[in-house]
Amino acid sequence: MTTNPTQGAGPSVGRPVPRADGPSKVSGKLAYTGDLLFPGMLHAVLLPSPHASARIVSMDLEEAKQCPGVRAVVRGEDFPILFGLYLGDKSPLARGTVRHFGEPVAAVVADSEREARYAAGKIRVEYEPLPAVLSPRAALEDGAPVLHPEMEMYSHIPDILPEPGTNVANRTKIRKGDPSAAFAAAEVTAEVSVSFPPGDHAAMEPRCAVASIRADGRHMVYSSTQAPFVVRNLLGIFLGIPQGKITVIAPPCGGGFGGKAGIQLEGLAVLLSRAVGGRPVRLANTRELDMTASPGHIGLEATVKIAADRKGNLLAMDLLYLFNSGAFADYAVNVSRAAAIACTGPYRTENVTCDSLCVYTNSPFATAYRGFGHIELCFAVERAMDALAAAGGFDPVELRIRNAIRPGDRSPTGSVMDSSTGDLPGCIRKAAEMIRWDEGASGTLPSGNVTGKGIGAFWKAPAMPPNTDAGAILTFNEDGSMNLSVGVTEIGQAAHTALAQMVADRFGVSPDMVHVHTEVDTSRSPHDWATAASRSVFMAGNAALEAAGMAIERIRRTASIVLRCSPGDLEVGGGRVYHGGDPERGLPLSAVVLGYTYPGGNSVEGQVFGVGRYIAPGLSSIDPATGGGNPALEWTLGAEAVEVEGNPRDGSYRVVRAVCAMDVGRVINPDLARGQAVGAMEMALGFSCSEGFRFSSSGRVLNGSLRHYKIPRYGEDPEYDVCFLETPQHGGPLGMRGMGEQGVLGIPGAVAGALSRAFGTEFRSLPVTAEAIWKALRKKEENR
Repeated sequence: MTTNPTQGAGPSVGRPVPRADGPSKVSGKLAYTGDLLFPGMLHAVLLPSPHASARIVSMDLEEAKQCPGVRAVVRGEDFPILFGLYLGDKSPLARGTVRHFGEPVAAVVADSEREARYAAGKIRVEYEPLPAVLSPRAALEDGAPVLHPEMEMYSHIPDILPEPGTNVANRTKIRKGDPSAAFAAAEVTAEVSVSFPPGDHAAMEPRCAVASIRADGRHMVYSSTQAPFVVRNLLGIFLGIPQGKITVIAPPCGGGFGGKAGIQLEGLAVLLSRAVGGRPVRLANTRELDMTASPGHIGLEATVKIAADRKGNLLAMDLLYLFNSGAFADYAVNVSRAAAIACTGPYRTENVTCDSLCVYTNSPFATAYRGFGHIELCFAVERAMDALAAAGGFDPVELRIRNAIRPGDRSPTGSVMDSSTGDLPGCIRKAAEMIRWDEGASGTLPSGNVTGKGIGAFWKAPAMPPNTDAGAILTFNEDGSMNLSVGVTEIGQAAHTALAQMVADRFGVSPDMVHVHTEVDTSRSPHDWATAASRSVFMAGNAALEAAGMAIERIRRTASIVLRCSPGDLEVGGGRVYHGGDPERGLPLSAVVLGYTYPGGNSVEGQVFGVGRYIAPGLSSIDPATGGGNPALEWTLGAEAVEVEGNPRDGSYRVVRAVCAMDVGRVINPDLARGQAVGAMEMALGFSCSEGFRFSSSGRVLNGSLRHYKIPRYGEDPEYDVCFLETPQHGGPLGMRGMGEQGVLGIPGAVAGALSRAFGTEFRSLPVTAEAIWKALRKKEENR
């Protein structure tokens, strides 16, 4: 690939261009928020609650205040405000009551982290333990403790429907067709109940924020966030600060997976800076606090009823999703809403009833997690599809193909799938082919070990506000190279490399001629809602291409004056602007991007820049009574399959192979796309096989460290295989669609299906551990 801007460069879109930030990441040179140092910076440490539910009887701060190096010691009563993304229900520090294990009750600011930690240990808190509710079903029982009795006083956005006097933070309804009549006419039915516990994102970088207040009143916040503009907006709302006086800077982030998409440490960091006269205060989670004091992966208890005719055509679904919000609402109230919007999984049926509830419990609170409600609903629906296949004697693969959603079908909210809807039947067939389904879905090896295969289809649309937008600014350097500024944060997905490829192709140059700013500054970067929902390259890509188009028109206009021709006669490519009919007649971009200067000194036009914008078109809220509406920008569909090998004597097993076939519209960079898919599949295998919080009867998290919380380790990887189908997406930049989250979606259902076939007993609760299998096999033997 040429790197000379004065020479031609072949198209880079569709090619495996190395990610621009790769060398700095693997060498350890890239600076994350926690690496930043500021003059006079102080350090804050939080004191977490050892109880899941308790009344704070008293708190003695005096000994802590006398410790060396201490600048401030604060508690919840010092900050009588509430924060929240959709529902304002959370104090910066607990006031009066603690609602989950690990909830911070006090904070110490000191000259060093060591001094702050020592002083925090001197805070004396007396608690009165209270009954804890740890599951959604328990929280909905009559007489269950109400976690937020003051809920009716909370502010919330119109799309969220809390139910005061209960533990329901949000309820979303889908009503489509006549499910009762369809179930009555059905010839085959199945019902399953599934569950899994809350868990952790296990991002490489624990959350961190550094806040200071300048002499002119400007609040400066550096944060490991996926959503700097969301943070700025909410700081302004809840702290009463004009947004023009707030700057949020997001350095590259060491993994997000949704866990850093809201406001978390930033508000408290600002308040702590206020407490010490505006000095910089660094508030950084330990790994243990990141797992329990900050939000994690949502839990679920669900029941799915499904009906079909004798040929296997789906007639109706009745779905109940009970999401475990934990102690606070955060993103969980929108996760439950997103699950309702896509409640049936990627299958067509005209008769649907769905109730999706977000329920408060005394678990650590939940936020966005890769898949955003879809990994959860797809697991439930795929287990129901396997049950239906068994009840009706249908082949699981053929049943999914028969009912796969296609163009012209309607989603649960009534939106019509258009001709750019991906090829789900093709994805299912491809996944089945890759896993060699036709060779048998289960078997026994000569060693006595058993094997099984499972498959799961999926779909996902971005769950985002109707006014979600993105912007891009393109400027030029003297040598003709470009600077692209977007509001997309770098969280490991390499979106900036993909954007550079797209812009480079518009100019016919190498991607290394497009320098994309990787640090987002809300005072300088164009607005972008959040780096979340697998929509960053989709939306910022549209904005960047519009900016490139504007810049090209300005280049043509300047060059047309110099070359004495019409702008329409000119082409831009290979680092030049030239006459289409006479390519030798042209100028290097470096001669025109800052205005052209004639040899005699006369200059014309001026600097070239491009501005682009994109807003999601045609989105609407959903009807609170029926769920009708158009909340989805685009859908990404696909299928995944796994093969397992297990030991029936002790329940141990390994995932041998995992495959994914996904319709991504157009592949911008095959290496990056495969990396996203494989990384997501690995994450989903952890979720399916080993991850999840374990609780004591009082709500204490028993595995709140990476020593005890079992994420996948090196050497445990299966063989991965990924295939991309390309049905161009209408409105997508170059026909692409989002795919960063989708690789997690089908794996849990496929793993549970494979293990069920291998061991001959059904698994409908995650994670499926060796212990769970051993217990199920023993129970099966006892019942013979």
